[in-house]
Amino acid sequence: MKALVIEDELLAREHMVKLLQDNFPDVEVVGAVGSIKDAVAWIAEQPAPDVIFMDVELSDGTSFDIFTKVDVPCPVVMTTAYDQYAVQAFEVNAVDYLLKPIGLPELRRAISRVTSGQVEKPSAETVQNILNQVHKEKFLIRMNNRIVPVRTSDIAYFYSEDKNSYIVTTGGTSYVMDESLDAIVQKLNPEAFFRISRSCIISDGAIDSVSRLMGGRLQVSLRRGFPELADLTVSRARVDDFLAWLER
Repeated sequence: MKALVIEDELLAREHMVKLLQDNFPDVEVVGAVGSIKDAVAWIAEQPAPDVIFMDVELSDGTSFDIFTKVDVPCPVVMTTAYDQYAVQAFEVNAVDYLLKPIGLPELRRAISRVTSGQVEKPSAETVQNILNQVHKEKFLIRMNNRIVPVRTSDIAYFYSEDKNSYIVTTGGTSYVMDESLDAIVQKLNPEAFFRISRSCIISDGAIDSVSRLMGGRLQVSLRRGFPELADLTVSRARVDDFLAWLER
């Protein structure tokens, strides 16, 4: 089986190639590229491989752009750290969707699907099961020429203000986020985080107590030492769900 690897991060690309070479003697890596431009050129000029391992986020866009520029002649296995692309991956009939860090069992499953000709489009239920089981373990904060990883377990809350979104750690450090709270909440474990209002998502580990306010709302108090936020009010529409979340 001849394989093409499309991955923009050099170390990740080398790791995937080595993972395939060391564990799958029947797989020959015939190419490894790191951008949409190089991928399109490779696919257009080289004999078709039997499978393409394709990272979703590349240096010059997302790999879905490849499908609009060239005919992809073989099964594709999507690889990414971000679960939000699962639906799109299945829409282009990806054989499998592997979330990083990629383990051998998942890689064996994907290769088995390729060799067996199992290329049917997964059902909506299968897609949703994948999305339900995967949550971000860290967020990458981009600050000029630096990238700061923030573990989800170290986050006290997220909030929005003046059309900007912020992440606040348990140690009190605040970072500006590129994403909206609507997008962020989809990536969080609902057992550990709750959106108490349109402007705030809070971690269960940050909560000390809850008080009732006039009008049926609730006021959240944070644990001692945690950074305070001016408005930690649970909106009236979310009170019942919030209390059920606390009692889970």
